Amino acid sequence: MRVSKSIALAMLTALSVGLPAATRAEEAASGHYLPGAAASFIDALPGRPGLAVANYFTFYEGSASLSRELPFGGLLVSGPEATFYADTVAGVYETPLRLLGGNYAVAIAISYVWVEVKGTVTAGAASRTVRDTADGLGDLTFYPFMLGWTALGGDLKSDVRFGIYAPTGDFREGRLANPGKNYWTFEPGGSISWLSSRIGLEVSAFTGFDINTKNDATDYQTGNQFHVDVTVAQHLPLWGGFIGAGANTFYYQQVTGDSGAGARLGDFQGRTVGIGPVVSYATKIGGADLVAEVKWLPELEVDQRLKGDYVWFKLAVLF
Repeated sequence: MRVSKSIALAMLTALSVGLPAATRAEEAASGHYLPGAAASFIDALPGRPGLAVANYFTFYEGSASLSRELPFGGLLVSGPEATFYADTVAGVYETPLRLLGGNYAVAIAISYVWVEVKGTVTAGAASRTVRDTADGLGDLTFYPFMLGWTALGGDLKSDVRFGIYAPTGDFREGRLANPGKNYWTFEPGGSISWLSSRIGLEVSAFTGFDINTKNDATDYQTGNQFHVDVTVAQHLPLWGGFIGAGANTFYYQQVTGDSGAGARLGDFQGRTVGIGPVVSYATKIGGADLVAEVKWLPELEVDQRLKGDYVWFKLAVLF
């Protein structure tokens, strides 16, 4: 199992960089973090000094009932439907620098987003159906501080990290579809991943707490969020590498209410829970480690958010 462990990459959480402000609760039913994005062995630090580069392709489609109003770009929208595609390029460098017995690392990720949002917009006594589309660079994510440890001969990896989502993506007030969110998010978090080199069993988890600033364009202060993701999988030898199959589950809860003049629907705390299958394959190509992963996560229980399905494909190389 050494090949599959050595490919570990710490940036799957960066998938949420370019997600449009149209997919979850809070303002525009969304926060910067994408539930279910980080949980598997791929999301642990590499465990040794080196550079890892990854590409993630993400698809989401979700909707809310006609009786549900959600705030989008300063507008109130009934029965919203959203579809997006996001392609993210990410890199993580684990340095030789040792701190508190662990290795210091940094990471960065940027996404390109395609998004479509449809719904009924109400202004006074008038209502109209609106369909908006947009594409462009999403919000930049970077990790100026990551510190990782290994134990049990490399089978156990853990880390603490501090992520920053910067409002670099395009945002326009009055538009339903926006590649960016127009506010900062600061995310302290940590992960732990055990992948047995003897029996191939994996148990991994990631948790984070997102602290948001205000969107000045809409005077909307999105509340803070807590989230946790867990993966259990079995890895077996195949074609000179290792294949893994298992399940990923997530829990996402907004823990403080929304505020500001733009929060016309009240504190609007959101929650979502989901579970679905994950399949991975890891091997060596030349002197590099290569891993691919496919994940499908339907949302099973949702409050104050769109309800839909996340599907994404990840490809990462460790040099």
